[in-house]
Amino acid sequence: MKLKSIVRTFVLIAFANFVDAAFAEDGIRHSYLVMGGKTAIIGEDGKAEWEYAGGTRDGFVLPNGNVLLAFTDRVEEVTRDKQIVFTYKRSAENKEIGTTERLANGNTLITEEGPKPRLMEVNSKGEVVVDFPLQPETDNAHMQTRMARKLKNGNYLAPHLLAFAIKEYAPDGKIVNTLKTDLDEIGGRKAENWPFTSIRLENGNTLTTLTHGLKAVEFNGRGEIVWKVTNEDVKGLFKDTCGAQRLANGNTVVGSHAANKGISMVEVTPDKQIVWTSEHPLAAGVHHFQILSTNGKPEPAPPLK
Repeated sequence: MKLKSIVRTFVLIAFANFVDAAFAEDGIRHSYLVMGGKTAIIGEDGKAEWEYAGGTRDGFVLPNGNVLLAFTDRVEEVTRDKQIVFTYKRSAENKEIGTTERLANGNTLITEEGPKPRLMEVNSKGEVVVDFPLQPETDNAHMQTRMARKLKNGNYLAPHLLAFAIKEYAPDGKIVNTLKTDLDEIGGRKAENWPFTSIRLENGNTLTTLTHGLKAVEFNGRGEIVWKVTNEDVKGLFKDTCGAQRLANGNTVVGSHAANKGISMVEVTPDKQIVWTSEHPLAAGVHHFQILSTNGKPEPAPPLK
């Protein structure tokens, strides 16, 4: 019995050392909120810490720990014990909700797609306090817009897929700037570089994923491409690039909505080296995501605007 106990202890220690070595070799571990066919928070150990029913398009873990989620027909803020504390239902005249974001003023940014595409701010009572029409240049509701975000200057950034354009809107709905994604240097319109997630970075540049173009690019304020990562750079791992996030360390994570199995999230360094991937089953078909931590350290959340 004593010998068996010694052997068992040795095996456990060896296994623990093996796991530690594997983690050390892997180097990077993340926890993250994933939205797509499934909605969940995945821990750094790969276990689901929280799941919520239904597929979602956009969302964030809020500073209070609640989760803001955009479904096709509604937006909800839910607690970790799944109590709904805020809800907005899509207007009857439109067909889809495109995105959501909680703002510094307590309002919730929401876009609707359909016959009357629009961007709104909704207050905590569910009242629409900002409302202006979007200009997606198509009647195809599903392809009108996705991840709209409010900017520090009070304007709004909205990607329009079939317009091949990321448009910056003033609060009165006037377009004040446009970044084009059908540039010849990335294949023109033939490459189907439809903008999906567009994020204004701290340096003033704009990071955007280009869905069927299978790439992510970074534009400067003049609309020039200053960085890009393509499917060739990641050995064919991009499959309908949708969600994206620039991490505090300068790396970029890109999600693939069409990756229904296998690797659906890829992290690359500025020189395009792959340093982390996810093939978690709950992240299959990822539409968007939020990296929450890296190796035990919280990842800075996007500042409320």
